Parts: sequence; structure tokens; C-alpha cells
Amino acid sequence: MPGHFVIFNPASGRGRGRKRIAVYRRLLEAQLDDVTFATTTRPGEERELTDRAAGEGFDVVVAVGGDGTWSNVADRLLNHDRTDVVLGMLPNGTGNDFGRSLGFDPMNAAEAVNSLASGNRRRVDVGRIDTPTASEHSPEQSEARHFLNLVGFGFDVSVIDAASQARFLKGELLYKITALQQLFKFPGIDLELAAADGTERSGRHLMLTVSNGRFFGGGFPIAPKATVEDGLLHACQIQDAAPMTRLKLFNMAERGRHVESEQVEVLDDASFTVTFPAAPRFEVDGDIRRASDPSIVIRALPAALEVIAPPVQ
Repeated sequence: MPGHFVIFNPASGRGRGRKRIAVYRRLLEAQLDDVTFATTTRPGEERELTDRAAGEGFDVVVAVGGDGTWSNVADRLLNHDRTDVVLGMLPNGTGNDFGRSLGFDPMNAAEAVNSLASGNRRRVDVGRIDTPTASEHSPEQSEARHFLNLVGFGFDVSVIDAASQARFLKGELLYKITALQQLFKFPGIDLELAAADGTERSGRHLMLTVSNGRFFGGGFPIAPKATVEDGLLHACQIQDAAPMTRLKLFNMAERGRHVESEQVEVLDDASFTVTFPAAPRFEVDGDIRRASDPSIVIRALPAALEVIAPPVQ
């Protein structure tokens, strides 16, 4: 049964995604003849729906949501016996950062559907966390995990935790306000980083991100030179600092200028091992997971996934 299987996540964007489902359905029905719709009812259900779509013979699985939704669908596709299923993405989440790296405008639903209907295919890199980890939604299910955009440790996790408690903020503003609050609260983390080429770093850090894509946090270019087709991961280390220095780095990061600071270093390599005093909680494409071990192995899988996305500009 060739065709498009479209998965809506109404919880994406802190519930904002629900409001655009009708818009996306109308646009998709106008542009595609072979479309089947499904909607998640609980966290992580898009993984089961992806397995169903691939098993039923669909050749394009379209994820409508943000980084977490796209990541869950991509992980299932990469674990499936079929290798011919293509990922389509429509932005409907909070950050939509991986989509930014592909050239999507998160605010333009019509343009995103036009891109999907065009069928332009690209092969992109993904990352893989070889160390078993478990989602906080399913703590009993520990597994190796693919990711599309970024793995984040430290400050990043504190921002996501704080954002989950916010009542009135949404989208990019949600990230920025909660991040500003955490700049004055987060205690920092100790870690050791080892790259595949033998480079090692250690010490007290504000945060560490290991990126496939360029952006995080709703548009911050955390790895300014990264592309999703360079075959590498990019480890951005930000050393811990006093609150006002943290604030300065935060302001610089909005424009990608944080990499000019002596307290910031980006290492580019095919794989990294990160070791902590204890098994950490950390971010995988916006979702929090807990590792089974203090040492986490992360590596790039070049050109591992075929996606439908705007052409490279």
C-alpha cells in the first residue's frame, strides 16, 4: 500500500500543535491523493504508529510535531527491517530545530506541505547513543537510541525541567525565559569528554551539547558550522561561570557568537564518550532520558536516513 501515513502529535508544542491539525489536514488533503491520518493519544505512541505504517507497506511516514516527534519516528524507521521508508516532517512543535537545519520555516504550514508534496528527497546524518537509555515516559524500556538533532547535558536539562512547569509561555519565548531563570539557579555539572581522535577534556561545565544539527532551544545556533550532511557530530562545551558571565554567553549564543569565548570550545568528530560521576539524565531531541551507565557513547551515522525536505540552498 504505497502512500503517505501522517502521524499527528496533538501534545507537541505544549498543546499548540493540536490547533494546527485541522490546517495541516486541509492542506494535505488538497495536495496528496494517497494520505492516511493517525493521531497519538499518549507520549511515545508515534513509535507504535510508525511500526504499523511500515508494516502495512506505506513508503512515506510523515511526522507532524517537533523535534521529539520527528526523533521518535526516525528512531523506529532506522530500527525497522524495511530500509525503503522515507521520513516526511511538518513543523508543529516548540523548537522545530532539526527542521530549521533542513530549511523549514516553523511558522509556514503551507510551505511545509508544498515541500512534502514536491517529494524532494535528501539523505541526512543521524546520531546514535549506543549506551542504553530509558525515557521518563517508559523507564522500564532501556535501549540504544537514534537522534536527529542534539543530545544535551547539564543546563539544557534544567531548562526543559523548568519549561515543563511553566503555565503561560510557549514556543521560542518559553525557552528564552526559562533559560534566563536557570542561568542564576543551575549549579553546573562535572564531566569528562573523549573524542574519537584522542582529544580529552574535563572539568566543571555549564552544559555540553553533542549536535548533528546546527540549532537548539528554538533557533540558537549552538553549533554554527554544523550541517546534517557533514558526517560529523559537534560537541559544544561551555565551562561553568558566574551568573553574569553565563548571561553574557547566553546573549552571544543567540547569534552563534558564543564560540568566540575562551570558555567555549567545539570539537568535531565521528564519535564521543562522555563520562559523569553517576548515570545522568539528559536531553535527546527535547525529551528527557536517563542513562544506564555513567559513560555514554555517542556516534554519527552518515547519510543514514532519507527525508523529504526543501532542496539545499
